[in-house]
Amino acid sequence: MVHSTLPRRRAWSEAELQAEADRRTASLAGVAVTLLLLTIGLFLVHALHHAAAMQDCILSGRSDCAAAIIIP
Repeated sequence: MVHSTLPRRRAWSEAELQAEADRRTASLAGVAVTLLLLTIGLFLVHALHHAAAMQDCILSGRSDCAAAIIIP
């Protein structure tokens, strides 16, 4: 019979379990903040693109800029 030479896993203490839960919570919070910043950034890019297109239209002398600018 072959015996394993791997060390036995010890039981995790309550403090270690709490620390692991805290790390997971912090990681999830980091992901949530990253997604929030990404969403805000994409909204700003879209809004700035629309404003730039409107400004270009107005500066070119057109008078029907609202109808001419269609952004998907």
